[in-house]
Parts: sequence; structure tokens; C-alpha cells
Amino acid sequence: MRCPIAVANSRRILCVFPAYTPSFGTFAHAYPLMGGVKAFMPPQGLLLIAAYMPESWPVRFVDENIAQATDADFAWADAVFVSGMHIQAGQINDIRERAQAAGKVAVLGGPSASGAPDWYGAFDYLHLGEMGDATDALIRRLDASVARPGEQVRFETAERLPLPDFPRPAYDQIPLGRYLIGSLQFSSGCPYRCEFCDIPALYGRQPRLKTPEQICAELDALIARPNYPAVVYFVDDNFIANRKATREMLPHLVAWQKRNGYPLQFACEATLNLSQQPEIMELMRQANFMTVFVGIETPDTEALRSIDKGHNAKLPILDSIETLNGYGLEVTSGIILGLDSDKPGSDARLRDFVDASGVPVLTINLLQALPKTPLWDRLEKAGRIDEDPARESNVRFLMPYEEVLAAWRRCIAHAYEPQRLFDRFLHQVEHTYGNRIKTPARSRLTWANIRRGLILGGNIAVRVGIFSEYRGIFWRAAYKALKKGQVEAIFNMGFVSHHMIRFTAEALEGKQNASFYSARPAGDDPRLDRAA
Repeated sequence: MRCPIAVANSRRILCVFPAYTPSFGTFAHAYPLMGGVKAFMPPQGLLLIAAYMPESWPVRFVDENIAQATDADFAWADAVFVSGMHIQAGQINDIRERAQAAGKVAVLGGPSASGAPDWYGAFDYLHLGEMGDATDALIRRLDASVARPGEQVRFETAERLPLPDFPRPAYDQIPLGRYLIGSLQFSSGCPYRCEFCDIPALYGRQPRLKTPEQICAELDALIARPNYPAVVYFVDDNFIANRKATREMLPHLVAWQKRNGYPLQFACEATLNLSQQPEIMELMRQANFMTVFVGIETPDTEALRSIDKGHNAKLPILDSIETLNGYGLEVTSGIILGLDSDKPGSDARLRDFVDASGVPVLTINLLQALPKTPLWDRLEKAGRIDEDPARESNVRFLMPYEEVLAAWRRCIAHAYEPQRLFDRFLHQVEHTYGNRIKTPARSRLTWANIRRGLILGGNIAVRVGIFSEYRGIFWRAAYKALKKGQVEAIFNMGFVSHHMIRFTAEALEGKQNASFYSARPAGDDPRLDRAA
């Protein structure tokens, strides 16, 4: 649905999504292999806001991960809407400066504004919380005037718009073919209270849900666009936050795939106890889910309990990963270093876990305290928040900072040493990929997919298979995958390795951040030499 407010004036709304700081998880180094891909995933939140605007208000959408908003864009607009996460804070404020320099009112909403509004004191309007009554109040204000207010005005949502009333994201406003993967939302919120996570404070512990019919309609709209991505990621904070609802939605997703000839692959984020839900895992397999991101955080079960993530410790973690692999689900994992429970030698145990897990992709981050989390509250009370912008983390670790940073460097060097990375991929070839359903190839034989495959295959053959230092390792792994008939695995190995190995080399040189959540500008850090 669109905004129900009857507006008297037409307002031109420019929605600008800020660029991301590079990270392990966005695969930016591999975009050139894809031919035309410039960004990781469409920003669901800002696309929803764009779709909610009054029908008479023209909307223009710019994702600065693809191209920067121009002077002409700002000149066109009556108001500039921005949204983003903490990692994008610098870019968020840069967009605000450009908007205000053009004389335009600047509006900020989204998770960073809601979690840390005091970071953004120079914005004209702040929208705090999810879409709802605050959104309608903001629209009324802009309908009355688009002059910049004398001081900041904040609109905070008291009554959230129910997810079944959410508009269909404004896919028509973006070039879908420029994105690596598509995005879709089924639920919002998570019942768990992991100490470092701000999701419960921002979105609640009682999951709210879209209807299965909504999900199918959004998928229809997505594949109606030219050059849509072949993979769609469910951006839910926890795909099984409401297991009953997930179990009831998945048959609709399976039916949609069958009806449309399985045009898409799916991925999601879920808690590790998904491995205890055989019915859901089988339905995910039937719906063509390929990957699940799991916040494993640490293999130390006592450490998991200390950060209120005991649900990861209910079964042995390696057994849970093996179970998920049995349903064709390749696990990607979040790992945190710098926990209070870390001791000398913790990183060695983590490296052993990496080898034993068979998980190819692990985003290994330093602990970062986010506003509106129990971790932030605890560390702030103890005087352990350090906002020095030169640091890789705002946490005063119990271990010396240089030792934690050195441990991080040892772990990423170990995890993404080429032979070890491809050994883990071969583990997936043996234990995961063969467990996936066989889908009809006919629906995927579109010109866009054929073109995409030819470009990707050619670039992998040249950049990885000829010019990379690990080309011999790649070809040996590719041969073993080919013997199993897993051609798609060869593309996946080449694509992922190209990014992960290059990004790791840059990170070890101090050119990339040690935390996805750190807003410190990446660059040479002389202290890294001392931390080695």
C-alpha cells in the first residue's frame, strides 16, 4: 500500500543509498568478473520508503554503490531521503552535506539513525524507528513545506505499519542487473538477545511477518524486471525467528518455484538451531535454498553462553553444520574475535575449527559495540568504550589490543590461504552440493543468464585460471568438481576465491578494516607492523 495521506502538493523525492565500506562479505573484488555488477544487494528499507511515497510524488532512486548522486539529481529534488547502517555513517553525512549545499532538506531514517540519532545532529529531519505513523507525520510536514527547518525535527514511530501492509519494494527504480544478488524480506525481529546484537532493540523480539501471498507477489515483480539476479537473499534478521510461520510459508515458496520453473536460488540468515528443524530444512531444500549465513561467533561453548548465545551450544557446532550440509545448505559463518572470554591460544582453536568445519566463507571480525545493545550498556558502564577513530574496534578488550589484532590477522591468513580455502570448497563438493534438488534447466536458459555465465566463466578462466598465483590449486579443485558433474561449483569457487584471497591480502597489509562494523577509513595503519 502507498501512504494514505491526502497531499496537497507534489514533492520530488530523491532517495540516496550510501556506499558501503568494503568488507569480506560484500564480494566487491569479484564484481568485475560478472560484467556490469556494481553492488552487492538492493537496499530493501529505502526501496520500501520509495514505494510508500504518495502516488503524486515523483521519486528518483540512487544507490551510490553503483553511481554517485549528481548535482542534477540534487537540483531536481525537493527533499533528499537517506538511510543506512553504522558502517556507512561517513557516507551518510557526506550525502547530507551535498544535499544541504544544494539548498535541499535532508531526511535520514533507517537502522543507524534509529540506533544512534545523536550521530546525525546536522540532518534536518530524523525518522526514528520503522515505517509507520512517523512516516505519515514526515510526509505531512514535507507536504506543508520543503524549506529547511530552523532546527532538527525528529519523528519517532509509535505505531508501526504491519508487515502485511508494506508496499511492494520499488524494484522499478533500480537497475537490478547491476546487483550481485536480489533481496526480499519475510519477517522482522528476533526472539534472541545476543549481547552484541541491536536487532531486538530496533525491531523487537516478537517477529512480525509478511503473508506468503506477499512474498510470491514480490517475487513475481522481481523476475518481471530485466536482468534480475539469479540469487535472492532473505534479509530477515533470523529466517526461523517464527518457526511455525516459516514452516507454513515455505510450501508457498516451493509452489512458486515449481510454477515458474525454478528461476531463482535462495539464501538467508538463520540461527544455528535451524539444524534441529528437519521439516524446515527439507522445505528449504525443495524451495532451492543454497546458502544459510549463521552467526557461529566462536567454537567455545562457554564463550557462547557468556554472550547470551547459548542456543548455538545446544548441539555440537560441527554436527549442526554437517546436518545443514546434508540438506544441501552451504553454511557461511560470522566469527568474532575480541570477546572477554578470549585468551592466548583462542585464535589457534579457532583456526582448528575453520579447518574442521569445511565452511568456505567465514567473515572474521573484531568485536564492535553497537549502540542499543546489552554489550554497549555493559562496556559503557565499565568505561570500556573507546571511540578513537584510529582503532579497528571501539571495544577496550581484556587482552592487549595489539594481541587481538595480531590474532585476527593470523586467523584470516590461515582461513584464506588458497589451499585451505579450496580444500573447504572440495568438502562442500563431497558433502553438500550433491544433496541439492535437481531443477529444470529450461527456465534458467535465458539470454541474460547465458550472457552472465559466459562472462563469468571467461573471466574466471583468465583471471583465476591463468593469472592468479593459485591457479594450479584452482584447476585441481575444478577438475574434482567436474568429475562430480558440479559445473556450478567451479563458478562459485572461482568467484569467491578471487574476492576472498585478494581482500585478505589487502587486510593483512592494513588496507581493509578488521571489523565490518568499524567505520574507520581503510588505509595503511603503522601499528599493524607492531601487531604482526
